Amino acid sequence: MAKEFQGEIRLDIRDSTPDWSPYLAGKASEGAPNVLIVLYDDTGLAAWSPFGGRIEMPAMDRLAGNGLTYSQWHTTALCGPTRSCFLTGRNHHQNSFATIAESATGFPGNNTHILMENAFQADVLREAGWATYWVGKNHNIPVDEFDMGSSKRNWPLARGFDRFYGFIGGETNQWYPSLVEDNHYIEQPYMPEEEYHLSKDLADKALEMIRTGKASQPDKPWYMFFCPGANHAPHHAPQEFIDKYKGKFDDGYEAYREWVLPRMIERGILPEGTQLTEMNPMSEETANPDDAVRPWDSLSDEEKRLFARMAEVYAGFSEYTDHQVGRIVDYLEETGQFDNTLILYAADNGASGEGSPNGMVNENVFFNAWPASIDDNLPMIDKLGTPDTYNHYPTGWAMGFSTPFRMFKRYSYQGGVCDRSSSTGRRGQRRAGRCAASTTT
Repeated sequence: MAKEFQGEIRLDIRDSTPDWSPYLAGKASEGAPNVLIVLYDDTGLAAWSPFGGRIEMPAMDRLAGNGLTYSQWHTTALCGPTRSCFLTGRNHHQNSFATIAESATGFPGNNTHILMENAFQADVLREAGWATYWVGKNHNIPVDEFDMGSSKRNWPLARGFDRFYGFIGGETNQWYPSLVEDNHYIEQPYMPEEEYHLSKDLADKALEMIRTGKASQPDKPWYMFFCPGANHAPHHAPQEFIDKYKGKFDDGYEAYREWVLPRMIERGILPEGTQLTEMNPMSEETANPDDAVRPWDSLSDEEKRLFARMAEVYAGFSEYTDHQVGRIVDYLEETGQFDNTLILYAADNGASGEGSPNGMVNENVFFNAWPASIDDNLPMIDKLGTPDTYNHYPTGWAMGFSTPFRMFKRYSYQGGVCDRSSSTGRRGQRRAGRCAASTTT
């Protein structure tokens, strides 16, 4: 609502009183904190080191040790709906985002056009005096507005964000992404042979936005929605990060569940007495064969080697992206902003089972209902994670990384909706504990 003019207008300007307050930007209160939300994709509760998992997340570990680890963080089972809740604070059905944009239907709760009266947090904060930035994945624009000729009424700059840099759809190639800056598509700034990777590029752009904003208005707080492509397929990462995990998943996903469960209980993430769920819990009448898990001992030696390598690539992708988040945290510490920044580090849904029972070297076969073949996958084992593949691990690792729950992303069982989150409070909050949180009802 527009502010009321409080001046006085008379026939002669010399007798009039101006009032600039309705026209000037809002100003945050002194000492108002910055807000950084880091939102990963497709990550089960049992994947990351702060929760007992094998994937090392140094930046997240640092933040968890300085704040809170959430043991009951619940989302929806899909990315777009969860993200709509983050952006507005409203239930995904109220946002008309009960599904992802690509499967929208012409019904009120499902058309993926977020109502204008459902204000974005960024819109509220910008009016209150914050700079607002969105970096990384979007996937909250309806598909009829994806292209350059369409209306931009639901693009970030129209919904309260000063700047946007990232990609519009649900996923993109990490080596050769489809990039958007503000309201237009752009070419990537440099190539993989020059050490380009999207996670690094996004961190670079996030730092640039914070730095340039502070250079001109140092007292102005900022809000950043930082959404890397990780851990959504394709699982792409620099070789040195992948190689760090060589051999660490050779025991298989069933053994991983047995290994990680007591570690999660020891950390207080799960209560004493928690038991593992069935590996394939769906009945024959309801089960989708593409979501089945193949027992590890039924695999050939070559299949075990392939599946273990797919987990190594996923882990390397996750840690490499955490390394980029760490660069942002380092910068905040170096510039004296860390102690006055609220940081929430979370994921949008459970681990993804879209890789099928056999895994994939090209995830697009899933979206085209084409069966993934071991014969197709094996010859590409040494190229997983590189620009030559568009890879995704098998359903067994989605189950393993969602320990101890049933199923994974796309299912409303706990494996799809029980995720992980850590946060660090303003002014160096120095305590750890368990806390319940929810982005949906």
